[in-house]
Amino acid sequence: MQERNQSASLRRALTVLDHVREHSGLTLTQLSEGVGLSKSTVLRLTAPLVEARLLDRDRKSGVFRLGHGTLRLGQAYLATLDLRAVAAEESHRLMSEVRETVHLVVHDHPHVVYIDKVENDTSVRMASRIGSRGPLHSTAVGKAILAWQPEESLTGLALEPRTKQTITDAERLRAELAQVRRRGYAVDDRENEPEVRCVAAPIFNHDGVAAAALSVSGLTSRITAARVRELGPLVAAAATRISRKLGDTSR
Repeated sequence: MQERNQSASLRRALTVLDHVREHSGLTLTQLSEGVGLSKSTVLRLTAPLVEARLLDRDRKSGVFRLGHGTLRLGQAYLATLDLRAVAAEESHRLMSEVRETVHLVVHDHPHVVYIDKVENDTSVRMASRIGSRGPLHSTAVGKAILAWQPEESLTGLALEPRTKQTITDAERLRAELAQVRRRGYAVDDRENEPEVRCVAAPIFNHDGVAAAALSVSGLTSRITAARVRELGPLVAAAATRISRKLGDTSR
């Protein structure tokens, strides 16, 4: 019975902490009303949170805010994050759903670096290798990242042709990146490899920076123009879920 009561108290304390996270600067009355508990209960639950510096209560106004202990916890959490590990579940789920090869890349201007690859079970294999690099302008993953970079990131970018379809004009690339921002995903339509289409979406870190991207790749015979429109929202949704796991709360 005692363990059950302690568990219930812990859940209520976490509810209080989460409410302050969402509505910083609450008085005791506001916090009490917000979580549906009496003032005396809230004071009892917040006491150890204040002691642990997870909550802070202003001595003059009495309002509650998050304490610097939450920052230490957040920094410790971010320090242990491994992008490949965080994205693994979503990458495998996406591959199972669409039955095409899924890539995970990170931004290393002016390139992307492939850090993970989940292949489908067909006889066709993509030529990409973990650790290899690709250009930003001709890959879907690169454009997905580039679309959310500062304008100066385009300055001096070598728009070298990889295929006959590669965008090599800066203004045309800017227009393409604007479209990527509007729809939430990028497309490489045989721009990096002949007969290969890719659909990619950006992954945002805890600072809201597009530092990585997730993609689905396959032969044009399998990924038709019509299928691109089906894959785009699926890839974007998977990338958003990964972003949230990395601490991005803006999407």
